[in-house]
Amino acid sequence: MSLQRDAMRARLAKLPQLPPLAGPTEGEDAADDEAADSLPPLGAPRKPPRSSTPSLSVFSTLSAEPYFHSALDVDVPALGPAHDQAAVFRVYYTPPVPSEDSNGTVFVLHHGAGYSGLSFACVAGLLREMSGGEAGVLTYDCRGHGKTLFANPSDEQDLSLPTLTSDLLSLLRTLFPVRAEAPDLVLVGHSMGGAVCADAVNTVRRDVAPVVGVCVMDVVEGTAMEALSGMMSLINAQPRGFASPEAAIAWHVRNNVIRNPLSARLSVPSMLRRATPEEEAESGFAWMWRIDLRKSQPYWEGWFKGLSGKFVSAQTARMLVLAGTDRLDTELMIAQMQGKFQQVVLPEVGHCLQEDAPSQVAEHLLHFWKRNERLSFGATHIKKVGER
Repeated sequence: MSLQRDAMRARLAKLPQLPPLAGPTEGEDAADDEAADSLPPLGAPRKPPRSSTPSLSVFSTLSAEPYFHSALDVDVPALGPAHDQAAVFRVYYTPPVPSEDSNGTVFVLHHGAGYSGLSFACVAGLLREMSGGEAGVLTYDCRGHGKTLFANPSDEQDLSLPTLTSDLLSLLRTLFPVRAEAPDLVLVGHSMGGAVCADAVNTVRRDVAPVVGVCVMDVVEGTAMEALSGMMSLINAQPRGFASPEAAIAWHVRNNVIRNPLSARLSVPSMLRRATPEEEAESGFAWMWRIDLRKSQPYWEGWFKGLSGKFVSAQTARMLVLAGTDRLDTELMIAQMQGKFQQVVLPEVGHCLQEDAPSQVAEHLLHFWKRNERLSFGATHIKKVGER
């Protein structure tokens, strides 16, 4: 459930030594984690179901196994404003194929509020397939989402932009501690994740690894800020919980929150958690939202305020991908007329555009990457547009 367009529409390589996969969290059914925890080498993405029967059977959960090389639980210490927090981040990773003179390129994909890294599952599989394995993919469940867990659960509630940006930087430093061995990165963020990537890009470029470009998906500062006044009532109008993951998938598809049933079957289960016995007895639902977005209200304005300026000032190539003809605010309109970023508008998709149209999104991301790769001719470095 994104906090931007959902409100407007009322609908809602070289990878360093990474830790082995952990078993299911205590209290969870191991079968519920099998889909995301045991991921062998990437296979061909599954095809969407052909049945149009409206029963819940067509909304059964699917494993992310074909879309990533591996799922990892990455221990990241020294998080938070005082560097006194510790977490195990759930990371979904497919390494790039390095060349003799390059460590390869990895797309770093940051999801929006309420979603998880698996909202990029279809795009991840297509990026690998369409690039012939040349492109790697790294997506993760951010703080308070999916299967990322903090040593102190109360720390999950801090969803301020500085904290989320710090988390991204700490995770990348943990995964790629030696800059000379790090791959080039393309930062891609959906909605709230776009704000995080725009906030982090210059620091990532300076301190972690070369950044080919930054892509912000379906969030514009002006419209996001306008939507905030009606956000809480719309969140309160959403279902409190569900009888099953299949029921949650069906709700997302039937209400056009996610228009691609295949992607919904992959991503929606990670947006849920089992209800406690007390919650189930009180609500009648066996499954609840993983995150209570109402508690994130103090951070909503901070996510989007200043987003346009950060995006335009990113010291790398920039791309803005929108669902439909969302209007640009003044700063973005001026920057677009000056040719400071590439804009892509995808028709007939909802806010979850990477789920609704994964082929189109993957194709645009690959073209953006290839067009903005570093070019070197002898000792002369040719900078891409926007790079300083």
